[in-house]
Amino acid sequence: MLAKKNRFHGHRSVSRVRGGRVQLSDFKVFYSKTKRTDYRMAVVVSKKVAKSAVTRNRIRRRLYESVRKQGTLTGKPVDAVFVVQKDTLATVEASKLDSQVQKACEKILSN
Repeated sequence: MLAKKNRFHGHRSVSRVRGGRVQLSDFKVFYSKTKRTDYRMAVVVSKKVAKSAVTRNRIRRRLYESVRKQGTLTGKPVDAVFVVQKDTLATVEASKLDSQVQKACEKILSN
């Protein structure tokens, strides 16, 4: 689980993320540079993607854990919103998910 300082609080803070976009096969990442000292992130999984709340929460937890475990965004002033497009993230292998998240984080930091 991400620390409280690394999570968004409220809908307004998520809707203000403007800047770049990274497109991958299973999800998009909207991001913007900030004046904060550390990153913040949110994961958006709509009911169109996964009808079951259990599946949506599993996807959310897996993405949060992958970003936390890699630590590539730690200490970087970035706001990132992961928008999931496919429910396959609930069952994909952890190594495959980690590589996709790693690619997204590298693209975010390179811009």
